Amino acid sequence: MCLAIPAKVKSIEGHEGDVEVGGISRKASFMLTPEVMVGDYVLLHTGYAISIVDETEAKETLKLLEELAQQGAVYS
Repeated sequence: MCLAIPAKVKSIEGHEGDVEVGGISRKASFMLTPEVMVGDYVLLHTGYAISIVDETEAKETLKLLEELAQQGAVYS
């Protein structure tokens, strides 16, 4: 199973930049989403922004993932 998580775009330099998820920043590629702008939310999969998502949807998804983590939900 593959999982893409919402991440907020913090900076862009060329086709790469920084995104933030849960207070953690990491590098991401925007090769698949060249129209992305700072402040957008993207679905991040293996370091690639695969689509731009609505902020409300992104925040709700992050909230649900946090709730699962707090309940100790583990999938293998």
